[in-house]
Amino acid sequence: MREKTALITGGATGIGKRTAFQLAEKGVHLAINYNKSKMEAIALANELTARFGTRNIALNGDITKLDDCQKFVEEALSFFPVIDILIHNAGPYIHERKTMTDYSFEEWNYLINGNLNAIFYLSKLLIPGMRENRWGRMITVGFDRVETAPGWIYRSAFAAAKSGAASLTKTIALEEANHGITVNMVCPGDIIGDWKEKEIVHAADIIDNATPVGRPGTGEDIARVISFLVDESSDFITGSIIPVTGGKDVLGKVARGEGQDVVGNRERLKTGKE
Repeated sequence: MREKTALITGGATGIGKRTAFQLAEKGVHLAINYNKSKMEAIALANELTARFGTRNIALNGDITKLDDCQKFVEEALSFFPVIDILIHNAGPYIHERKTMTDYSFEEWNYLINGNLNAIFYLSKLLIPGMRENRWGRMITVGFDRVETAPGWIYRSAFAAAKSGAASLTKTIALEEANHGITVNMVCPGDIIGDWKEKEIVHAADIIDNATPVGRPGTGEDIARVISFLVDESSDFITGSIIPVTGGKDVLGKVARGEGQDVVGNRERLKTGKE
């Protein structure tokens, strides 16, 4: 079986980093994209190579910009013969609550580009290579109930982009199925802060009464699902929107502007950290 290579956007920290470990452990080589987190990305690439013997590189680029996407894809393909797996992990998010009319044009475009257009950019650049090999895996990241295109007060741009990404995920899955390419979306639950990089074992002894399974979610919970979906034998799963929430109704009151505002893969626009 031919060795596989994956490109993970925003792979230097958080859920992307946890996913990188999960895939490298399975022998997958990695192109780790980052925007601001240069030292973290380089350190991660080196650590994965040392621990698992895989080949890994760090690639700088802002996914909201087409030129950057073209640049780091070209760099990846100069190092690896092909990218078999594309994981759209990065996604900008503005923490400040704003009505739609309060967004600046720049903020709106940044969120739409990063959460929707980037999927088009990278898919268009990498799908032809997957077609040639008659094999490919793509993973996008959404939020709880995204497939219903819910209203989400004060999160208009993010919600609109992710809802569009859910539809795009299903469309690409249909268009590429006969080329051996599967495309699925994973929707993390309430996984925030340090929990994004933790293993499941770290949550086992912590009681979380707000989550039906009784413990907090971790980055490993998401990484395991992604690892399963990109496996050689998971070819019958495509066009799926998969919630990984521990049974918790994450959006619920949040979509109506009530309660705590949480989303599994959020990134703050102010820091730009990916």
